[in-house]
Formats: sequence, C-alpha cells, structure tokens
Amino acid sequence: MDHLRSADWYDGQDRNAYIHRAWMRRGLPDSALDSTRPQIAIANTASDLTPCNMHLNEVADAVKQGIWEAGGVPYNLPVVSLGETQVKPTAMLWRNMAAMAIEEMLRANPIDGVVLLGGCDKTIPALLMAAASVNLPAVVVPGGPMLTGTFRGTALGCGTDVWRLSEEVRGGALSQQDFTRSESSMIRSKGHCNTMGTASTMAVVAEALGMTIPGFAGIPAPDARLLSMSHETGRLIVDMVAQDRRPSDVMTREAFLNAIVAVAVVGGSTNAVLHLLAIAGRLGVDLTLEDFDEVGRGVPLLVNLQPSGEFLMDDLHRAGGVLAALAQVRELFRPEAITVTGAPLVDHLADNPVFDPTVIRPRDEPLMVDAGIAVLRGNLAPRGAIIKPAAASAELLHHRGPAVVFDSIEDLRARIDDPDLEVTADSVLVLRGCGPRGYPGMPEVGNMPLPRKLLEQGVRDMVRISDARMSGTAYGTVVLHVAPEAAAGGALALVRTGDEIELDVAARRLHLDVPDAELAARSATAASTAAYAAPVRGWERLYVDHVQQADTGVDLDFLVGSSGDTIHRESH
Repeated sequence: MDHLRSADWYDGQDRNAYIHRAWMRRGLPDSALDSTRPQIAIANTASDLTPCNMHLNEVADAVKQGIWEAGGVPYNLPVVSLGETQVKPTAMLWRNMAAMAIEEMLRANPIDGVVLLGGCDKTIPALLMAAASVNLPAVVVPGGPMLTGTFRGTALGCGTDVWRLSEEVRGGALSQQDFTRSESSMIRSKGHCNTMGTASTMAVVAEALGMTIPGFAGIPAPDARLLSMSHETGRLIVDMVAQDRRPSDVMTREAFLNAIVAVAVVGGSTNAVLHLLAIAGRLGVDLTLEDFDEVGRGVPLLVNLQPSGEFLMDDLHRAGGVLAALAQVRELFRPEAITVTGAPLVDHLADNPVFDPTVIRPRDEPLMVDAGIAVLRGNLAPRGAIIKPAAASAELLHHRGPAVVFDSIEDLRARIDDPDLEVTADSVLVLRGCGPRGYPGMPEVGNMPLPRKLLEQGVRDMVRISDARMSGTAYGTVVLHVAPEAAAGGALALVRTGDEIELDVAARRLHLDVPDAELAARSATAASTAAYAAPVRGWERLYVDHVQQADTGVDLDFLVGSSGDTIHRESH
C-alpha cells in the first residue's frame, strides 16, 4: 500500500494533524505516528460479562507484540461484547448492533488494519460483519475452546450436557442434587464451549472463509500455542496492510461455499447459516439458502464431536485439528479461494495427518454420509426452514403427526409439563412468536423441552418446529428458522393444535396438511402471535422495524452492503 490511511490523520503541519498526533503520543516514540508505520486496531471483545472471552486481554497482548515486531503500531480497541449465557432476552438481538458499532469505530479511527478478537457465539460474526462493511485489511484471532471438565469420571460437554442432564432431572433419571453438583465441573478453564456449538463452529467458519491463519481454529484457550499464533497474527496484519489484502479479496463466493462444506464436515451449528448469510450480505456476495442445501449435500460428517458425536474440542485438537478434518475432503473445496496469508486454503490442507481416527473419522467411515444442513420448503415454510440431520434421530427424519401448538416460549413453559396436555411421542411440537420480530431477537429456544410425562416414559426426541433458533450445543429433530416467521405473517401463525404436519427431510418438505381455502380463511381472521407489544423506543424499536427474515441472515435492511473506509470530513 503506497499511502497509509492513517496518514490522513497524522501527516501535515496544520492544526488538525497537530491535534491528532499530540493526543495520541502518551509515551509513543516519535516514529510511531509517521506515514511509514501501519496503525493497527485490535478489536477486542474481552469482557468480564462475556465469560468465554474474559481471557482475550491476554491474547491481545500477544497480538500487540507481533504488531510491534513487524513494524506496526498496535492499539487496543474494546468493542461491544455479547455473552451468550448472560444477556437477556437473547444475544442475537444485539449481533447487528455490535456489528454496526464496531463498523463505525473502525471507519472513524486512524487505523490501517484490524485484528478481530472473538470467541463467544455472536462475537466472531459481528466482527466479520463489521470488517466486511469497512473492508480494511482484517484477520480473525479465535479465542479457543475451554478444556474438558469431568463429573464423576465422565467428560462434560458444556451446553450439550446441560440440555441432557436437565432433561434427565425432569424425567426422574437424575436427582436435582447431582445436577447441581455437576455445575462446578461444567466449566473447567478459560475459553468458549468445548462442544461443536456455535462458538467452535464460527471459529471453523472463520478459518474456512480464509480469515484466520490456517491451523488456528480449535486451539484450546489455555494452550500456549494460542498465544504463539496470536503473535504471528500480529505480524501478519502488518504484511496484509502492505499487500493491501482486504476482506473482499478473501471472503469471495468460493470462500463461502468452502465454509458450507466445513460446517458439514465438523457437524457445525445451524446458527452458521444465519451468520454466513449476514456476512455475505455485507460484501454483496450472492449466497442463498439453496447454496447450503446444494453444497452441503453429500458432504460427510467426519468429526465425532458433541452434539452430533462423542468427543469434545480438545480431543479434536489432539487428533490433528480442524485442518486434518478438512483435509479428508480436500477435493470438495474451491481451490481459488485464498486465505489471509495470500495462499489458497487448499494449499494448507496438505500434510495434515489424523492421529486419532475415532475423533476424526476416515472419509470412507463417516459418522454420516450426508451431513449438510437441509433446507426445507412447503406451505409451512415457503421461504425456507432448516434442520441439522446430524443432530436428529434418523427415525424421525420422515414423520407425520398432529401439532401441539404454543404461542410463545412462556406459553410452552406454562403447559409443557401439564399432565393433561394432549400429546404423544408422535405429536409435533410447534412454537411460534420466537422469530426475529416476534420475540424480538430470535432466541435459542427451538430445542423445546419434551413433555415430562413423555420423558418419564423414556421418550428422548420428538419433531419440533419453530421460527426460533437452537443452540449449537443442542440436539434433536428440530426444524428451525421457519420463514417467514409467525409475527411477519408466516403460515406458522395459522397452525392449530391437531393439524397434521409432515416432515420429509430426504424430500426437503415441510407441509401443513390443511386445505389452502381453510388456511386463507384462517389468515383473514388471524390475530398477531407476538407475545409482547411492539417496542416503542431504543434498539428494540429500530430492530423490529428493520430486521430481515431468517432466509437472508436476520441483518437490518439498512446495514446490508458496505460503506468502505473513507471519511470525508474533519472533526475540528
């Protein structure tokens, strides 16, 4: 790059240049602010209220050392952080807000490149959305998964075992006392969830998109190699500025198709669909639900991790890591897609042996032959819905049964354990009012709890359908992201208890067996299924007025696209 962007702030002898330099000196050497030194922001989502990202200040220090070593000047830039387990009503409500705030701070400040530090579910997507819209040289540092804790000698998958153990309590197979005792064992170390939940999935996605140093995703947070790779990332971003290598050069359509393949190989979270669509929308990349279905078809599930399998993230790293898994299907990746290093992703897939084939299965012995996320359509989801076959029960992938309808998550919680609830194992649980607008924010409640009376009978899975999301750590035969949602006039609002619903994953079909004329009559008299009155102020009002549906990524309509990095006016 012949001209550094930051020089527009620091070069010259006028009053504005004086102000910009003088206020930033604070102990920096004189050479730090001249036109030859790239100014690098470290967009840092560390927060004590985002437990999985609490260690990122230490990671940022390692990045800083690499930036200094390579001749750049690093700046810690704390940005909006979202703790999936902590914020109410759902972190997804603020993903777009975080992306918008990060975008504006990257554009407004005198920086030439940015290192993106994320971990917990929404932080990497928000960082990538922001970086895509500004399009300054950028690279991701994933914070890494935690080490595996054990309870009474059994490994615990955080998230997945919370769902499993809580259902065992409700079904009478585990005491409340033992459930509470397991709490202190669930989170063993710093880092994000150790299952292939959304946090791990988005680290894999960032690597498959080419936005990390290859081999970074999946390194456990306490592992010294994470700090070493963070240092190398600091060095790399300085080179990326010199080469003018930007997110739009890396995250091409081919890179997104590679990410879809990677999600299937590792058994990744359904939330990746929403985030990839949103990131693509910021770049103007043509990506649709059909791409997930077409590209994911026939891709085998090779990574034997919870919730789709048996092991956990530190096992994956021990077995060879993410690159070893992706190398098993090297021919499925688009060879033209490059990484932040400038080299194609496929070049980094050579010489990555598997050290434990029980964790990373051989290509000819997959956990599932066809593991891609399936996109369903029909009169119940004309704009699409999704299901993760790898987390579902095979016998339920083709199922027909009567609906049991809940109008909100509060309605479900009030009635699901009612002994008089008319429900059987063949019933289809339907939850509405939990989409982007209806909740608002599209919470992770799609993996509805099963009725207690069925749990006591030994039932552990049922077909469940909603306009909500599901935690990446969850499992079950769960249809998600029904579009349009009930609150946006979708057919989900018209379902009545007792209606027959057919799910046929092989045929990609989701059908409400009610005549069109009857649905039209219901539509004419349908009341809103929103559980709350529309918000009147603040971010929630802005969100509800402008949020898009699940089939396009749940971004805000006015945030789709980019504005670049140019600032035309001076502040003084």
